[in-house]
Parts: sequence; C-alpha cells; structure tokens
Amino acid sequence: MQFMKYAENILGTIGDTPLVKMNKLVEDIPALVLAKYETFNPGNSVKDRMGLKMIEDAEADGRLKPGGTIIEGTSGNTGMGLALAAIIKGYKLVCVLSDKQSKEKMDILRAVGAQVYVCPTDVAPDDPRSYYSTSKRLSEETPNSWYVNQYDNPSNCKAHYESTGPEIWEQTEGKVTHFVVGVGTGGTISGVGTYLKLQNPNVKVWGVDTYGSVFKKYHETGIFDEKRYILM
Repeated sequence: MQFMKYAENILGTIGDTPLVKMNKLVEDIPALVLAKYETFNPGNSVKDRMGLKMIEDAEADGRLKPGGTIIEGTSGNTGMGLALAAIIKGYKLVCVLSDKQSKEKMDILRAVGAQVYVCPTDVAPDDPRSYYSTSKRLSEETPNSWYVNQYDNPSNCKAHYESTGPEIWEQTEGKVTHFVVGVGTGGTISGVGTYLKLQNPNVKVWGVDTYGSVFKKYHETGIFDEKRYILM
C-alpha cells in the first residue's frame, strides 16, 4: 500500500539538506570536499534549525507561552528562522537589527510578519540605543514575551548536535575527517563538532571567522572581550 508523503507545514522541510561535491573551487586539493547545502532550508540558511529548536525548547519549559511575543537581536538569518516558526505557531516576532544590515534583509523580515527595530551600530553595548540594550528593554516592557538571546541559548548548539551533526555523519557513512565552518554565534561549530568527535575523536574541527571577530583576540591572547561579543 502506498501512502502520501508530505510535510505537515513548512517547518517539516527544515534539515536533511544535501551534501554537494565541490569541484572547481577545490581542484588543487587532493581530497573529496563536500558542502552541506543549508540554503535548501526554507529560510535559506542554517539558522532555520536553531530558530525552530530554540522556540520548541522554550515552549516545552514554559518560557514561551501561547500567543506570546518573541524578541531577538539579529543580523537577519536568525530572524528569518524565528519568523518561519512564529508564523506557523502563532507568535508575534520582534527583530532588533543594527543599521549596518541591508534594507533588503529588513524588508524581508517585515514581509514575513516581523516588527523591525533598527539601532545604531557605533554605540557601546550598555548604551540604551544599542541593539543589545534595546532587545532586553523590549523584552522587559512587552507582556508575555520571550527574549531568545541566541548567543547564550544552549538550544542553539543543541539544534546542531541533534540534527546537523548526525546528518553529516550518516551522509558520509562515518568517513568525514574534517569539519570546516564559520564560527558566528558558535552554535553550529559546537553542536556539530561535539557530535562528530563523539563518533570519532580524530575528526578535526576548524572554525573560520573574520579578522574583526571577537574570537581572533581570544585565539591569539586567551582574553575574551565581553563587550565586543555583545555587539556581534
């Protein structure tokens, strides 16, 4: 007997993204290099995974209640991941962005129902105008709201430990030797890296970030710059 196969809603299409062989870009590398094609997620980025996971975990432990408002500071992709889940689950969404983000990102978030606040970039984290301070203030002022705080939210890492990591291990039949990823919030590299190393401690995990990243200073000096971390 055959059964119809379909997702209950758009959230069911998150994850299970394909691995694609890299050719021209790595033609001088004597190895099989595969890219995890996360733009196949409905929100076009890896952030869909952790957006949904953070919401589901907040629902489960009561931090996010029916009809509530989700509030987060975002550079755009996390906002889209949260927006998809918010639409399906019936939540309001407030995204706080810095003014260095493109108008297109802001317009897309508005188009999917988010309320967008734009804050100046060149202010200290404790300045009431910063996107960090604004996000916290809005969560304190808005009844029945939940502040996501992706940088310190363990569900960010957990999403990749439970989905992205196992997918990579299964898709490579356990033959993966190196995992290379942008650092960003640290969620993807921590979750996937932990999972892969539990399967095979010899797997190498390489994080890539910009020269202006807070992690560059930590890597070179062992000093973690809390203020710059907040502004990311």
